[in-house]
This record gives sequence, C-alpha cells and structure tokens, in this order.
Amino acid sequence: MKLGIDVGRVLISPGDEAKPDTSFIGGTLEHALSTPPYEGMFDVVPGLVQRFGGQVWIVSKCGPRIQERTLQWFERHRFYERTGIDRRNVRFCLRRPDKAVHCRELGITHFIDDRVDVLKAMQGLVPNRYLFGPQRGPQPPGMLHVAGWADVARQFA
Repeated sequence: MKLGIDVGRVLISPGDEAKPDTSFIGGTLEHALSTPPYEGMFDVVPGLVQRFGGQVWIVSKCGPRIQERTLQWFERHRFYERTGIDRRNVRFCLRRPDKAVHCRELGITHFIDDRVDVLKAMQGLVPNRYLFGPQRGPQPPGMLHVAGWADVARQFA
C-alpha cells in the first residue's frame, strides 16, 4: 500500500474555502509561508505514515516558483519532522493529469486530492481515491468524499 497526497487545499489551508488559495500563490513569500496547515493535518498524517509503513508521497501540480514556496513552507512548518514523510518523497508536475504518471511510477494505491479532474485521471490506476474538502455538485462514482482530516482519520481507523 502506498499513499499519495496533494498539497494545496489538502495539506495547506486555503483559508476561505470559497476563494482560490491566492495567499500562497499570489501573495508575498512571507504571507505564503505563514499560511496555516489544513486543520487536523498534523494530527492525522503521522498516523497515515505509520499505517502505510512510510510509503507516503506528496504529489503536487505547480510551477517552479510555487514548488520552491511549497518546499520552504515544509521547512518553516517542520513538515517532515512532524509528519514522518521522507523529504525525498515529494514530487512535482506541471500539469494536473501528470499526477497519474507519478502514481503509476510509484505504485500509489490511495490518493487524497481536492480536485475531481485529478482523481478522474487516476481512474483504473489508483483504486482508492479520496475527494478532499468542501465540494460542489454530485460526488463522482469511484471516489470517496472526505470533508476534512477527521474524515480521513475515520476512513483509516
């Protein structure tokens, strides 16, 4: 078993769910680094790392500037130390569908993301897909909706 987790709006809080995570993307570096983790993330992810025997990967779509901000955010919040995720288990891609390519290469069996299109691209490849956070519209088949990290914890209890 191997778990993949998205970053924006999953590990890192968007703040206002109705707006895109512009503070991280469009704000200053300091504003981005002070963006809080998603509520409950640091409580739940370490247990997932244990449950998956350390086979937890971060797979995020973003360009070079946001990649650097993400890595700096991880350092600022002591992400690796607090979660137990190996710092070598971070992958970036430039297009959302390419997350599926990483999943194929890594043998990911479970993936948590806030975007339906990303999880749809993994259909037939990743058997356990979790649609994270508040969602609009009907839940697509083959995905389990988890409202937040407390829901994720219940799924793996």
